[in-house]
Amino acid sequence: MRIWVSRPEPGAGRTARRLAELGHATLVAPVLRIGPGGEPPPAGRFDGLILTSANAAAPLAGAGFPAAPVFAVGRRTAERAERMGLRSVLCADGDAADLARLVAAHVRPGGALLHAAGEDRKPEPAASLTAEGYRVTTWTAYAALAEATLPGSAAQALAGRDDALPVTAALHFSRRSAEIAERLCREAGLSGAFRALAHYCLSPDVAAGLVELGIAAHFVAARPSEEALLAGLAASD
Repeated sequence: MRIWVSRPEPGAGRTARRLAELGHATLVAPVLRIGPGGEPPPAGRFDGLILTSANAAAPLAGAGFPAAPVFAVGRRTAERAERMGLRSVLCADGDAADLARLVAAHVRPGGALLHAAGEDRKPEPAASLTAEGYRVTTWTAYAALAEATLPGSAAQALAGRDDALPVTAALHFSRRSAEIAERLCREAGLSGAFRALAHYCLSPDVAAGLVELGIAAHFVAARPSEEALLAGLAASD
């Protein structure tokens, strides 16, 4: 089938390549773009550096912090951190709760932690770690900026005005990108086409954003990883 990938680059291109390997056609039309966060890196020494998104890996690597273990939420984020030159990268391979547990296993309560995050972020794992006695500093290392209008390629495809296969499914990697995709489709007069898609969601939180809009998720990954999300495509065949 042909699948809409609306996540920002560089992840969108990587996901499209994975989908091609699985025999699917893709519509790569991001509704978010990654930009600088606008905040200078905080000063100080940290006992651990936290990454909840691969998008923060490059800014963190460029910030020049002294050597400290890096705690990454998932495998892709850990791989990006290592490619950016960060050392001692540990991977939770799960969600924010798994990440908090990983930090607690390596850093004593009272330790200073830096969470390099996006402008739009959830309270975890910082809230849980703060409650456990850690000193958490959150740095806005990047911003995910919403596109003002639906990308033209998506508008053409969803309206059935291109020569490729019809788009029948969408992959949603974040609650925000799913909500933005729905809003841009609605503003473009393509709400019905968006709602008719089979929606594959990275996590229950992503699916909940769609449910609040009256849209049912076709599939919700068992774990918040690209591998688990793409496994849902095979399960639906």
